[in-house]
Amino acid sequence: MEFHSPAIRQTALSLLRGGARNADVARDLNVPVGTIGYWKHLDRSERGECPGSHSPECPRCDGRSLDQEAYAYLLGLYLGDGHISLYSGHRVPSLMITCDDKWPGLMDHAERATRLTFPDNKVCRVRRTGCHNIKVYSMHLACLFPQHGPGKKHERRIALEGWQQEIVDAHPWEFVRGLIHSDGCRVTNWTVRNGKRYEYPRYFFTNKSDDIRRLCTDTLTKVGVRFTVLARGSDPFNVSVARRASVALMDAHIGPKY
Repeated sequence: MEFHSPAIRQTALSLLRGGARNADVARDLNVPVGTIGYWKHLDRSERGECPGSHSPECPRCDGRSLDQEAYAYLLGLYLGDGHISLYSGHRVPSLMITCDDKWPGLMDHAERATRLTFPDNKVCRVRRTGCHNIKVYSMHLACLFPQHGPGKKHERRIALEGWQQEIVDAHPWEFVRGLIHSDGCRVTNWTVRNGKRYEYPRYFFTNKSDDIRRLCTDTLTKVGVRFTVLARGSDPFNVSVARRASVALMDAHIGPKY
């Protein structure tokens, strides 16, 4: 084992405290870079400067500011294509928003909203067959998404808490955009009248949860969009927006996926 004099160690610490890189100090003093890193760690520990565990603040628990516009959009995505899980080998739960690879722009929007909602947490994309999961780990996911619970969303009650409803009321279009980007689409329908084919745009939102569809339709009503509810078989799973003025309003704020 190689020993280094106290003078060499003190010189190294002086350089490190001045902002020098570990590798540069190791090269200048002819000391292994691992030793330099160990000295730096001990020095920071003695001075109480070790970073410790990563524990970012929560808007609900600690009063940290929340980007409400990004959150309204992310909430819509979560209610559609998101889920929270805690695997047995992990200590922290994760939020995943599944995005089809056909919509790279949507994927970018989802990642940006997640980063703005969780600015102190690492956000990543996990590749899956035909899609990517936008993923973030946080101990406070249930604080921001109290709709989380066991089982499928359409098999349990889904209701917004008062503070969430205030955010949705303040940013209704972002919420609707998240819902459409997750479980909705903009399509071109056609019909034949007097022997002529006519095409017209239409929006759909499809979800098995009565509660989530109601959140969608309540918000559409507040922003002045007229809609109809269509049945799939005997189940009213589809919310349709087909009136010209309402489609124009949706186009102005949402538009097709891309």
